[in-house]
Amino acid sequence: MGRFERHLTLWVALCILAGTALGHLFPAIFARLGALEAARINLPVAALIWLMVVPMLLKVDFGAMRQVGRHWRGIGVTVFVNWAVKPFSMALLGWIFLRHVFAGWLPGDRIDSYMAGLILLAAAPCTAMVFVWSRLCRGDANFTLSQVALNDAIMVAAFAPLVAMLLGLASIAVPWDTLSLSVALYILAPVVLAAALRRRLLARGGTQRLQAALDRLSPLSLAALLAMLVLLFGLQGRQIIDQPLVIAVLAVPILVQVYFNAGLAYLLNRRLGVAHEVAGPSALIGASNFFELAVATAVGLFGIQSGAALATVVGVLVEVPVMLSVVAVVNASHGWYLAGAKRPLHAE
Repeated sequence: MGRFERHLTLWVALCILAGTALGHLFPAIFARLGALEAARINLPVAALIWLMVVPMLLKVDFGAMRQVGRHWRGIGVTVFVNWAVKPFSMALLGWIFLRHVFAGWLPGDRIDSYMAGLILLAAAPCTAMVFVWSRLCRGDANFTLSQVALNDAIMVAAFAPLVAMLLGLASIAVPWDTLSLSVALYILAPVVLAAALRRRLLARGGTQRLQAALDRLSPLSLAALLAMLVLLFGLQGRQIIDQPLVIAVLAVPILVQVYFNAGLAYLLNRRLGVAHEVAGPSALIGASNFFELAVATAVGLFGIQSGAALATVVGVLVEVPVMLSVVAVVNASHGWYLAGAKRPLHAE
């Protein structure tokens, strides 16, 4: 990691503060940016997400899914946590905290919208920042690559039905056309484009050409991430300053579900005797969220000033520091993990 990437938490924090302050001081400018829409898709958000996601997806070799069998225990744990536990645990936590524990502290007419944002946040596993988290915990690069490739393939087919089902269970109306458009725009199209571009680069210059392109595009991807943070927190700046209690309440189920799912994945891998370099990224992938997709879909489905958009932005707020804390726990518990494994450790 370069010097800039190593201080990513600092840059994220500064962009959040800058966006919040600018949104509070210059609401009219951000209101105009928020109004730039086509087919209910916010154009500035869409452009920044593409600039951020496509370079990250270039790292994904979908041929790596051939390696799934080599890591079947770790892959199985992560898929189970990502798709059978995390979305449902978030829906349950949202119901507990938003509809009951903290219901009296929230505006009643926005609780459904907040719930929708939390569900969107948990319904798709992270595909971009996971590479950073995996490097920080000295994870197996081949496992991380094959797991991300598999999750991306599952997401194309499963994200929209899963979100629709959970929103339906929460009695929230689902505009299927907008949800389908979000899936096509933010999952299917970037995956297809990145795969085609990767194949073209490899055909014309091999891995060296691909790495050179990644080196050029990585700063653009990070710049798009930071610019999007400024934009998102600028758009929600007045709400964030005026409703700090709401932000704190929304952060509670997000924090609980991150630590619960990371811990579940880590312990299951330990129980199955999976090597630590696989268990670490498995726990991190199991806990992290594709917040770019969540934000864009929330904006498209419910509007840029909605409670759903605010909830996903809170997810962005806690993502980096919380995931860094999970990395720290994984690294610090390395000896404990090895000592307590129930089966001989192996790379599967």
